[in-house]
Amino acid sequence: VKCLIDEAKSGTPTNLSKSYATVFLSNGTPPLSPRSSPGSPRFSRHRASPPSLRSPLRSVKEPKHELIPQFYFLHGRPPAKELKEQCISMVDHFFSNFIDGLHVDEFKSVTKEVCKLPSFLSPALFRKMDSDCSGVVTRDAFIKYWIDGNMLTMDTASQIYNILKQQDCKHLRQADFKPLLDELLATHPGLQFLRTTSEFQERYAETVIYRIFYYINRSGTGCLTLRELKRGNLISAMQQLDEENDINKIIRYFSYEHFYVIYCRFWELDGDHDCFIDKDNLIKYGNHALTYRIVDRIFSQAPRKFTSKVEGKMSYEDFVYFILAEEDKSSEPSLEYWFKCIDLDGNGVITPNEIQFFFEEQLHRMESITQEPVHFNDILCQIIDMIKPEMENCITLQDLKGSKLSGNVFNILFNLNKFMAFETRDPFLIRQEREDPSLTEWDRFAQREYVRLSMEEDVEEVSNGSADEPLEPPF
Repeated sequence: VKCLIDEAKSGTPTNLSKSYATVFLSNGTPPLSPRSSPGSPRFSRHRASPPSLRSPLRSVKEPKHELIPQFYFLHGRPPAKELKEQCISMVDHFFSNFIDGLHVDEFKSVTKEVCKLPSFLSPALFRKMDSDCSGVVTRDAFIKYWIDGNMLTMDTASQIYNILKQQDCKHLRQADFKPLLDELLATHPGLQFLRTTSEFQERYAETVIYRIFYYINRSGTGCLTLRELKRGNLISAMQQLDEENDINKIIRYFSYEHFYVIYCRFWELDGDHDCFIDKDNLIKYGNHALTYRIVDRIFSQAPRKFTSKVEGKMSYEDFVYFILAEEDKSSEPSLEYWFKCIDLDGNGVITPNEIQFFFEEQLHRMESITQEPVHFNDILCQIIDMIKPEMENCITLQDLKGSKLSGNVFNILFNLNKFMAFETRDPFLIRQEREDPSLTEWDRFAQREYVRLSMEEDVEEVSNGSADEPLEPPF
């Protein structure tokens, strides 16, 4: 560099590219920066080897990569070795005397003891394993479906879900529960008396399925997902069926008495017995308890689209949804049902104008029976105090779900009988609720109504004697 500077000062021509090439070729590495004091970190007395190309900040010892075990399995987690061996041992025991395989009636013990599932699921599980419809399930077919298919490690809800649903389908439909109810009707001792009346067997099965979808299928699509099945209490109710011979003690979904109450109420309203109900029929419900305005909203299909194909008429399934919502306004499905009725413009909030629209008819009815009327402003204040909405003069569905008195709000607006009962506060009913808080409003209604209906039937049998059969269907 010094030579180049001297040449530049003297004006001597210089070949710069050649000079630089000579400089860099003579030394294979770039020059170091000027040395500072010996205490500097850059100070080095000896240079044994060319500097490393690796960063001086890199750790000398590379950390070992931790092996993370697989936590997601597309077709379910495979069973552990010990669990698999234990299950195979039990399977060998059951199939030891049936080398050619088990028939459907012999398969029930395997369903209960090996799979730990309710016995009335046995035919559905049998058909899943008997894919070629041979009429028997062999040991290898069982192991292929239950163990190799990873059903063994699933929770009970997932097992039942996969057994009932159709292949390549991601949800359960009402028809998927029909085989389960058929087996229940054929085998449960509490339903033995129904085996001679196939018509009421079908009605019972339909009612149970409608109740299941009313409470569990919260999306209202008719497509029951695995998540909805897990969040509901259907699995626990199913597990009770093998343990309890009295079907009426299983009040969730399967009680025959509950079916009896629902169907008798429907039959009473269906005057021409064509299995449909119109507005004039429904207005008679509960001794004319409902207002015309709320009945109009129900038949406008605001809360739920009718399954009935007949214009202006409600089918039995539609009635099941209605009576469950009407008699238990504390449940979330009921709150959603009636909220859609009151929300006239469908904007997701109930305003004072909408409340006044429905209460006007209630007020007129109170005046007609010489009942002391309640002014609307007082009612509005009472409703606001009961619900305590987040926004003033505006009630949302979330506000209703957060209050224990929401059901009474709907009774105030369109059910005069229940409104008056709420105002009088029957001490007997209050004491009854405190004695068994586990029972819902629907459970208490079904108890009272079944007693009333059974007493009326007893009186009718005594009065008729050996007369012609009554118009009502036999149970």
